[in-house]
Amino acid sequence: MTSVSIIGAGGMARAIAAVATNAGADLQVVSRDPTEARTVTTELGVGTPGALGDPLTGEIVVLALPFAAATAVAAQQRDALAGRVVVDITNPVDFATFDALVVPAGSSATAAIQAAAPDARVVKAFSTTFAAALQRGTLAGAPLAVLVAGDDDGARQSVVDLVNAAGLRGVHAGGLKRARELEALGFLQMTLAASGATTWDGGFALVAP
Repeated sequence: MTSVSIIGAGGMARAIAAVATNAGADLQVVSRDPTEARTVTTELGVGTPGALGDPLTGEIVVLALPFAAATAVAAQQRDALAGRVVVDITNPVDFATFDALVVPAGSSATAAIQAAAPDARVVKAFSTTFAAALQRGTLAGAPLAVLVAGDDDGARQSVVDLVNAAGLRGVHAGGLKRARELEALGFLQMTLAASGATTWDGGFALVAP
């Protein structure tokens, strides 16, 4: 059975915790405020809550945090993350202007997190899904697509398998360098929702021809 540790207790953490639970994974949720972690596991009725810094039990560790916080935690927990599959969900948006990404052109938040925890097996996933759509699991009658990118084939496959087991559609999106495009796609969705062109509970469903 797969085991998943989620660091964070916000909306995306709750949605991904539901995905992990639906996939039958053992769940751990940790947060700087363990009360918030306990709220997540209580809402789901399963899982072990804890505080940031507690031993991680998950083979897959999801950094359900904003970009700066995720990078800092990856650096602080680099030894604990070594050898584990680490999922970066961030979109490194400049929220002061809401008009750019804060990482250099040609790079990505995922690359920065990989540099902060060099022995982790870092992948990008869930950055193109809003929390509400992720919890619903479908879009226009089709399973919601979760695009997964990373250089470690086994790590990428483990996240695709988790997503598929939850009834969603995991899609291999290529190597770590594709994280830049996934972040841009997530950013585009955010700007469309902010402008009212779409909603905050939309997403992507891939339809085979």
